[in-house]
Amino acid sequence: MHSPRERSEVRPRAGWMVMGKRGRPSALDVCRVLAVFLSLFPTVSLQCKILKCNSEFWASTSNSGPEEEFCTALRAYNSCVRRTARTCRGDLAYHSAQHGIEDLMSQHNCSREGPTSQPHARTALPPPPPPLTPDSQERSDGPEMCHYERSLPRNTAPPNYTHCGFFGDPHLRTFGDDFQTCKVEGAWPLIHNKYLSVQVTNTPVVPGSMATATSKLTIIFKNFQECVDQKMYHAETDELPAAFADGSKNGGDRHGANTLRVVEKVPGQHVEIQARYIGTTIVVRQVGRYLTFAVRMPEEVVNSVEEGDDQDLYLCLHGCPANQRIDFRNFKARSAEAQSTGRPHSTAAQGFTYQSAKAKCKERLPVEDLYFQSCVFDLLSSGDINFTMAAYYAFEDVKMLHSNSKRYHIYEKDSFLNNAPQRGKDFLSLLLLNVLAVLLWIECCTAHL
Repeated sequence: MHSPRERSEVRPRAGWMVMGKRGRPSALDVCRVLAVFLSLFPTVSLQCKILKCNSEFWASTSNSGPEEEFCTALRAYNSCVRRTARTCRGDLAYHSAQHGIEDLMSQHNCSREGPTSQPHARTALPPPPPPLTPDSQERSDGPEMCHYERSLPRNTAPPNYTHCGFFGDPHLRTFGDDFQTCKVEGAWPLIHNKYLSVQVTNTPVVPGSMATATSKLTIIFKNFQECVDQKMYHAETDELPAAFADGSKNGGDRHGANTLRVVEKVPGQHVEIQARYIGTTIVVRQVGRYLTFAVRMPEEVVNSVEEGDDQDLYLCLHGCPANQRIDFRNFKARSAEAQSTGRPHSTAAQGFTYQSAKAKCKERLPVEDLYFQSCVFDLLSSGDINFTMAAYYAFEDVKMLHSNSKRYHIYEKDSFLNNAPQRGKDFLSLLLLNVLAVLLWIECCTAHL
C-alpha cells in the first residue's frame, strides 16, 4: 500500500467522440442508443452478488489442501469478484474482498495467470484462529511511518484536518462544511479511499414517513505497510462493540498495531477509534435507537482516491445526491406557516408543534444554527425526543474534531452559499442531458426521411 503522502494520480476520462462521415451510425443504431439512454437515465437498480462469491470461495477452501488447489480457488474467486465490479461499486464487502484477494495471493505466492475451477463445497470447517494474546494488545506504537504527523517531512506546514458528521434524520456535514438533510434510505457509503471505507444503513423511523436514521455502521481499515492488518468494525442498534469484529482492540500483530485502537468511552453509548497511522479519529455513538458518526481526517487522506474511482457516491466528500436531499428551508417555512395559521402540521400528531420543538431544542442548543434547526426538523418529522441529544452530541463532536473553531456553527446562509456551486452543476448536467436526448431524437427521425 502506498503512503498517504503520495499524490493521487488523476487519469483523463474518455469523453464523447465526434464521428466522421464514415463512422456515421445508422438510424437503427441511433434509435437503440436513444432508447437505452432514456430507459437507463432515471434509475439503475442492479443487485450486488458479492456475498455469493464469498460463500463459494470459503466453501471451496474450508478444508486444508494442496497450495495449487487453494490458488486455483483463489483465482476463481477473483474472477467472480471482478464480474460484480459494476453492480457492487459502492458495497463495502466488495472492496473488502478485493483487498483480501490481494493479500491472499501474496501470502500464498499465487500467480494471477493459471487454471480456475468452479468452487465445490467441502464438509468440515477449519478451527477458528486462536484469540490474540494480551502481549499482542500491548505492543509499542511502532516505527515513525505508523504516525501520520511524525512521518511528514520536517519544516513542512502542519496537516489540514477536515471533519465529516452524520447524525439524526439524517443530517450530513461534509468534509467541505456543507450541511445537508437527506433521505438516503438503505445502505450508503460515507467514505472510501486507499486507507478506509465507511458505510451506513438507514432505516425508516416512522412507518410511511420519509424520516430515516442510521441503524447500522461498518468501517473497514485496510492493511497499511508495517503498521496494521485489515480490520473491520461493525455496529448496529443496541450493539456498539468495544472491539473490532475479530475481537481485537488494536491493529493486529504488526509492530505498529497500537496506532489503530478501539477505545470505549461509555459502554454501549460512545466508542472512539483512533487511527494514528493516518491521523484519523472516528467517534461512533448510540443515541436512543440510532447511531451517529463523526470523523477527523487529514485532507490528504480524504483525497487519497483509489485508482479508477471517481468517488461520486461517497457522501462525506460530495454530499447526498440531489434527488436524495430534503429542502430544509421549505420544511421550516411550511412548519412555521402551519403554526401561525393554527392548521395542524402533518407531524403535529407525533407530539410536537413547531414552537414546542424549538423550545425543546433550545434547552441543549442555545445557538440557532443548523444543528439547532436539524433538531427542530427531527422532532417534527419523527416525534422522537432522543434526536435532541443526537444533534447535541453531533455538535459536541464538532467541537472536539473540527480544526477551525470559527467554523463550529453553520447557519442557513452558509449552507445556501455552499450549495450554490452544486446547484449550478446539477442544472448544467440536466441541461446537457436534455440537449443530448433532443439531438439523438432528431438524428433518429431525420435518418428515416
